[in-house]
Amino acid sequence: MKRTVILAAILICSLCVRAELKYIFYFIGDGMGANQVLAAEMYLAELDGRIGRKQLCMTAFPYSGQLATFSDSNGITDSSAAGTCLATGHKSTNGFLGLDSKKDTLQSIAALLKKQGWGVGITTSVSIDHATPAAFYAHVDKRNNYYTIGTQLARSGYDFFAGGTFYQPNPKEGTGDNLYDLCEKNGYTIASGYEDAQAKMQTAEKMIMIQAHEGLDRNAGGKGMIPYTIDRKSGDLTLTQITQTAIDFLNTRYDRFFLMVEGGSIDWACHSNDAATAIREVIDMDEALQKAVAFYRQHPDETLIVVTADHETGGFALGRKGYTLNLQALQHQHNSSAVISERLKAMQAEYGKKLNWQQVKDFFSETLGLYTEVTLDDKENEKLHNAYKKMMKHKDKDVKTLYSSLNELSETAVQLLNKKALIGWTTLSHSASAVPVFSIGVGAERFTGWHDNSEVMPTMMQIVEENK
Repeated sequence: MKRTVILAAILICSLCVRAELKYIFYFIGDGMGANQVLAAEMYLAELDGRIGRKQLCMTAFPYSGQLATFSDSNGITDSSAAGTCLATGHKSTNGFLGLDSKKDTLQSIAALLKKQGWGVGITTSVSIDHATPAAFYAHVDKRNNYYTIGTQLARSGYDFFAGGTFYQPNPKEGTGDNLYDLCEKNGYTIASGYEDAQAKMQTAEKMIMIQAHEGLDRNAGGKGMIPYTIDRKSGDLTLTQITQTAIDFLNTRYDRFFLMVEGGSIDWACHSNDAATAIREVIDMDEALQKAVAFYRQHPDETLIVVTADHETGGFALGRKGYTLNLQALQHQHNSSAVISERLKAMQAEYGKKLNWQQVKDFFSETLGLYTEVTLDDKENEKLHNAYKKMMKHKDKDVKTLYSSLNELSETAVQLLNKKALIGWTTLSHSASAVPVFSIGVGAERFTGWHDNSEVMPTMMQIVEENK
């Protein structure tokens, strides 16, 4: 009888033991509001010939909620204050990174876990010294001090970085190390592209994985980013490759790790009001997320995955007339608005005054499906033709967005396609719209309901402390 009681007690105790939280994945879709996520799902459903949703990986998570995103200084946050809040749990001033509004230094979850012996990876689809990734390792009061941010990356001691490249690898004035040289002095192996990273994986102590230079040289989307998904060519670095490489690198060196993955290009596309490109970037980040989910399935009692956004960009609206959508029209766009603009500028330079209207129409048929797959009415055609005549008289002005300078004619064509898809925009900047948060794994239920973005990081740390 006594032996039976002891065995029963041992069994009960074993059932009460909780596995340690050892792996945290933090996915941040920069500029990814709820409508960007829903648009991606409804777009995929329309491609299947139906109205509805084709569920993304993130929306299949068992828990979801919403976050308010205002900063200490503004009702509409910028990426630096929002990134700082997601990284540290503290509101800050627009333009600040890793500092509170009094300019006191804040510690990110990455820094705190690194001190506890965790492996740390910080990755993005844009430049690795941009606002959101920098919020996890840098402390500056001007987010555009890219060189200073890069020096702090080199000295962070984190294990793995990945993205397009450094935005400003050399100091603007005075003397100072090239950032790649400085990183190598601090023990980082630089890998240029996916294949190079695989070759150097085994011997590298710490790694920085960047886009191969040929991809950067032809990238019109923005300085320092990997090419947009819609512009991708063979050999270009992808966010999925970055995510898997980071997992492999950290998992072979640590028994606990934290990995932040930013889908930064969603924001850059939305700043250009480029719906087709933005939707593909959401889908691309979701594909990268599937690598983390595959890892979670192998370690379900030891892993937490949180997916959210720093803010919404563009005031993205699903609907502009009546009660219908035509998102499938966006499938006919084959380049980002930035690349379409660059190609049109090249045509203008090549043909000069001989660039005729039929050539322009053929170009927009090829890149956007206008006139072939997507019909323009007389008023729309006239609008585009007037933009062409304005360009030929050199009276046009580029449309300036945060990361691009777009030819007025090409931008007119892209926005006509958006109109045909029945998509609207309210701004070229950010909005104060709430953003979604999706979660799965250890403690994931804590992220349900309506919250402030300052609650995410403390909740993560609380889950870590409760599951040691």
